[in-house]
Amino acid sequence: MDLPSKHLSKAVEQMGSLPGIGKRTALRLVLHLLTQETGEVEEFAESFKSLIHNTKTCKNCHNISDYEICEICIKPTRDKATICVVQDIRDILAIENTMQYKGLYHVLNGIISPMDGIGPNDINIESLVRRANQPETKEIILALSATMEGDTTNFFIHKKLAHCNVNTSIIARGIGIGNELEYTDEITLGRSILNRSPFESSLKM
Repeated sequence: MDLPSKHLSKAVEQMGSLPGIGKRTALRLVLHLLTQETGEVEEFAESFKSLIHNTKTCKNCHNISDYEICEICIKPTRDKATICVVQDIRDILAIENTMQYKGLYHVLNGIISPMDGIGPNDINIESLVRRANQPETKEIILALSATMEGDTTNFFIHKKLAHCNVNTSIIARGIGIGNELEYTDEITLGRSILNRSPFESSLKM
C-alpha cells in the first residue's frame, strides 16, 4: 500500500501492529485522527505516554495499578483467605463484573504453552507459591481458560501447591471446553466461581 506521506505510512504501520488491526483498519483509524482537532489527538497520544510511564504492577498480585498495591488487594472488605488465579487483567475484569467473588487475585501474566515458548518460569507461579504459604491463605481457586494450555497450567500449579497448607479448587466447567474466560457471559462465569470444586475431582473426568 503506497501512501502519499511517510508520516502517514509510519502512523499506519504503528497502528497496524496492534492485535486484530489490519492495514485497512489501521489506515481508516489514522485518517480519522487526522480529521480531529490537534488538542484531541495530542490528548490521545498523551494518554498512552501516561500509560507506559505511570502504571505499575501490584507487588502482591501482579494486577495493573496506579500504586504499588492495587485497589483490590488494599481493600479491607476483600476476603484475604481466598486467592483466585487468572491469566491476565482481562479475567479479573470479567470476574469482578459477576459481583460473585470477594477474595483476592493472582495474575500469572500468561499460561504455560510450549508451542509459544512459554514455560513455568516465564509466568508468576513462584510468587503464587509464596502467597500460598502465608498463614492467612486458605484456598487457591484456579480460574484459567478451559483450553489445553489452561489445563496444563492448572495441573502444574496444583503440583507446586501440593505441600502448601491450602485447598486447591477449580471453577465449575459450565464454561465450554476451549473457551477463553474473558468471553464467557457473566451469569455462567459467576456460577462457575460459586460452584467451584476441589481440583482433584477434575483429574477424574
